[in-house]
Amino acid sequence: MRRAAIMLLGGLMAGTVATVAPAVAAAQDTHLVVIVGVGGDEEHRDRFHDWAVTLVDTASERFGLPADRVHYLGERVERDPDRIEARSSMDDIQATLRDIAATAAPSDTLVIVLIGHGSSDESGPKFNVPGRDPTAFDFGVLLEGFPSQRIVFVNAATASGEFVAALSGPRRTIVTATKTGRERNDSLFGGYFVAAFGGDGDSDLDKDGRVSVLEAYTYARRQVAQAYENDGLLLTEHAMLDDNGDGEGSHEPDPEEADGAIARTLFLAPRPGEDAARSVAAAGSPELQSLYAERIALEERIDMLRAARSGLDPADYDRQLETLMIDLARASRAIRELEDKTP
Repeated sequence: MRRAAIMLLGGLMAGTVATVAPAVAAAQDTHLVVIVGVGGDEEHRDRFHDWAVTLVDTASERFGLPADRVHYLGERVERDPDRIEARSSMDDIQATLRDIAATAAPSDTLVIVLIGHGSSDESGPKFNVPGRDPTAFDFGVLLEGFPSQRIVFVNAATASGEFVAALSGPRRTIVTATKTGRERNDSLFGGYFVAAFGGDGDSDLDKDGRVSVLEAYTYARRQVAQAYENDGLLLTEHAMLDDNGDGEGSHEPDPEEADGAIARTLFLAPRPGEDAARSVAAAGSPELQSLYAERIALEERIDMLRAARSGLDPADYDRQLETLMIDLARASRAIRELEDKTP
């Protein structure tokens, strides 16, 4: 098992170097798609819209995602035409994801967040939208259009738990607000999950200035439990996260044992150095451009190594990590020295 993990990791790392270095154009982009389904009443419509606005505005204003990479599909476009680009109907969901698939780079990340109500019947788990409700199978077909991209699929709707088994797979992080399709009470998870990216210091668990998908999940799960406890209610929603492709989610992921290793390396914010690398490229400094790209590639290799730690021989893990950290320090020093010389 460890030998296979080491060989797999080596192949992944080699692929990363080939993809990212030296051209900054290969730096990873994030595409965010927020889909708000049928509210049912004004109270829910207002709540779901507020959650969606929090996420799309955070992505655009705090993280600087370009407008063409932030997509909000809603029940009623006229509610907020400046933000909502299309209805959340099955046809518009298909069109949006197919358009992204046609332009996304192989190393990009696709983040899909469903906000609303869910249900389940003989055809499988569904997400409730205007018109025909898309099933987990329908989303699975659409995700096949992203064979190499990293996917974060968050179903913050009620009765969403069965989406884990349906969509689990390589390079996919699946998050659901509930454990099963039988947890149908109003879900609080979505509100706390999107709030986690807005800068609440409690959600940045490792205090590195960014909130990972795992940190947002953990923050939301804890806030949900606290809210139920404060109201003296029995917890009726149990969020799940799966990122190891085994089709079984974890309520409390442990990156060292099973789920969570990949989710802790995924962010809405750009990786430090990517924006600077693009600025340097625009300024016409090929040498700095190459160094920034090298540093980004090394950071990604370190993330992948840490994600695979549980399957590696401890001594081999330490040797690989030490080598990568030394290379990263050298690249960072070379960047500083060249920046000092650059007028």
